[in-house]
Amino acid sequence: MPAPLLTIETASTMPREADVVVIGAGIVGTCTAYYLARQGMKVVLVEKGRPGAEQSSRNWGWCRQQNRDARELPMATRSLALWDEMAKEIGPDLGFRRCGLLYLSNDEAELESWARWGDFARRQNIETHMLTAAQAAERGKVTSKRWKGGVFSPTDGIADTSRAVPLIARAVETHGGRVLQNCAVRGLELASGKVCGVVTERGTIRTPTAIMAGGAWASSFCRQLGIRFPQASVRASILSVSKADGMPDALHTAQVSLTARHGGHTLAISGKARVDPTGQMLRFGSTFIPMFLKRHKSLAIGGLEGLYSGHETLSRWVLDRETPMERVRILDPKPDQKQIDETLKRARNLIPALMASQVTAAWAGYIDSTPDGVPAIGETEIPGFVLAAGFSGHGFGIGTGAGDMIADIVMGKEPALDPRPYHPSRFRENSWGKVAEF
Repeated sequence: MPAPLLTIETASTMPREADVVVIGAGIVGTCTAYYLARQGMKVVLVEKGRPGAEQSSRNWGWCRQQNRDARELPMATRSLALWDEMAKEIGPDLGFRRCGLLYLSNDEAELESWARWGDFARRQNIETHMLTAAQAAERGKVTSKRWKGGVFSPTDGIADTSRAVPLIARAVETHGGRVLQNCAVRGLELASGKVCGVVTERGTIRTPTAIMAGGAWASSFCRQLGIRFPQASVRASILSVSKADGMPDALHTAQVSLTARHGGHTLAISGKARVDPTGQMLRFGSTFIPMFLKRHKSLAIGGLEGLYSGHETLSRWVLDRETPMERVRILDPKPDQKQIDETLKRARNLIPALMASQVTAAWAGYIDSTPDGVPAIGETEIPGFVLAAGFSGHGFGIGTGAGDMIADIVMGKEPALDPRPYHPSRFRENSWGKVAEF
């Protein structure tokens, strides 16, 4: 079933031209359109389904710096500041709050890893606190266990994934941008090798700049243009339960993780997912071997969900005919019932108060990744075509910072962040990349 999501009304008429067309109204594309519109750009945000309906509404909703890869940490820090600013403009319905994130563990190696990251983070002026066994027991008293230690990151927080993207999309229109729902993009038109238009199912929008922020669809779209973008998706399952008293807003343990949301709590097992075989998965399989080896204990072979969904197709599209993006308006894969059952069992074993909570929903989503677990952001070999995808399960939290940086790049401004570590040119060589450590 779909994750809970706010429905909004947006423009119905399609403009003939724009300064920038953003393809995909997930958190990254919507934030990009928001920052472009705020700076006076004539921007059109085009979404084949509904804003936020895929992975942007199906994740935990964490906005964190804790345990970020060194390349992503500056973006995570800036994103939190931008979440603060956005919440002031749009209002409390975004659900963003710096509630702090709590991590608990009985694994010495894990605690040592967190301590090493903490040493690094404090040199970057990030506030993070290692917890002693006594401190962990106090903060984690809702659980039924004793803990050797943990981490508390007080400046990190969460936002409401059921409302954030739709509300930001509405703000795009408030600032003069245009948002088109249920309008699939089929491809690009080029002139002298440069972008000159975006072809949609409703017609062509003339523009010199197109941004692909289509999440798990990005690689197959790039393939239509002869661009190699190694991307793989895993199917993660999550459930929500009714409210229980005394719960923290956000808790992570190796057994299960919990987040306050929708008047209840969402539960998930970190990293656990199914790998649904597809043609694209086979095409880039060798590139992802280091990541899969590192995470083999939490990944399992899936079924035919990926083939049915069509987001990792190797087929070629024709611009005047229906594409896979129109046949599947919203990626809504079946949740792994075995994983759902295991997650609920672990949660109730860990937190006795959840024994009385009832399951209210369960859903799944495709998390798109790059070989090194860091997003690909930057102009491709086609002038005017910018890629912003492969956020590897981190996109919701850093979507504000990514959108702000992409807007600056497109407008020719000096970004607040160094964009070079994210540039997709690092994947042009078919080589094994370094997997992110945090």
